Amino acid sequence: MTDAPGPIEPSGRPGRPVLGRLAFERLSLAHRRELKLHCYRMMGSLNEADDLVQETFLKAWRARSQFDARGSARGWLYAIATNSCLNAIKARSSARRILEQPERPPAEGRATGGPTTELAWLEPYPDAELPDVADDRPGPDARYEAREAVRLAFVAAIQLLPPRQRAALLLCDVLGWSAVEIAQLLGGSTASINSALQRARTTLGGHHQQDRAPQRSRPDPDEGLLLERYMRAWQADNLDGLVDLLREDAVYHMPPWREWYRGRPAIGAFLGSIWGNFAGYRAVAIGANAQPAVGVYALGRDDFTWRPHSLHVIEPADGKIASLTIYVPPLGPALFKAFGLPPELGLPR
Repeated sequence: MTDAPGPIEPSGRPGRPVLGRLAFERLSLAHRRELKLHCYRMMGSLNEADDLVQETFLKAWRARSQFDARGSARGWLYAIATNSCLNAIKARSSARRILEQPERPPAEGRATGGPTTELAWLEPYPDAELPDVADDRPGPDARYEAREAVRLAFVAAIQLLPPRQRAALLLCDVLGWSAVEIAQLLGGSTASINSALQRARTTLGGHHQQDRAPQRSRPDPDEGLLLERYMRAWQADNLDGLVDLLREDAVYHMPPWREWYRGRPAIGAFLGSIWGNFAGYRAVAIGANAQPAVGVYALGRDDFTWRPHSLHVIEPADGKIASLTIYVPPLGPALFKAFGLPPELGLPR
């Protein structure tokens, strides 16, 4: 790796220098966001990413005397974060989070299953927490542009990989580490890492790249117009206008419900079955996973307060919505705070 080493301060005793407190604070500030994003990609959970980045810096502080100033401080932190994630995955009941149950066919008509709390659902990631998303690739071995590697569909796809393959693919194809460097971090030979990468790429290609939207080095200016039309449809009670924004082959997920829908007619029929449940909706633009997103508040028919209802993440393609993920209650409202959304909106005067 070519990262410059972090700032070093004398330890006050013979031997190699160690990171002093001020230097460590600068190092933490410089790398916190990218390490949190790495933990999120590994875990599929915003809350777990928060906990693990804190754990990473605590472990790094305690082990700061072991840091070799001739190496990369950034690489050292990534090694700690990756191993912390692998240990956390090993300790929890589910090795992956999902947007869609494997082998569950798309539904038709009303959803009847209800919210499912026993499944681990993939969570969205606030754009406000993202590091600067570079336009170019981070290293010669990276295969994904920075923006693509943040998208909800990509994070959902890599959750299908075994944890060690997931780590290897993220380190190589997203961050640009070499197989030699990954072998030093994860253990094993370079040949075993290359083999793990090949298997991971094959799996990922079957679940992600077949439905992969065109790569974008920077945001499409038309996305703003699409988002505006989407918000206007909700607020104007215009179901037909909303359905018209979908591609014919659009996909719709609604965690924590098991049901998912494919195709404009099926999605429109489902939305039509629930559209009248509230007296109205208000939408607030946010950003999630470097994609257009909104938080939607609903007004009960006997209420005077707009309350958090759902968080919507949109995957645009060719001026339409290719994929729509709506986090509905109880999961959706629980995400509002992380996206800086207020707990309620008052009625306009």
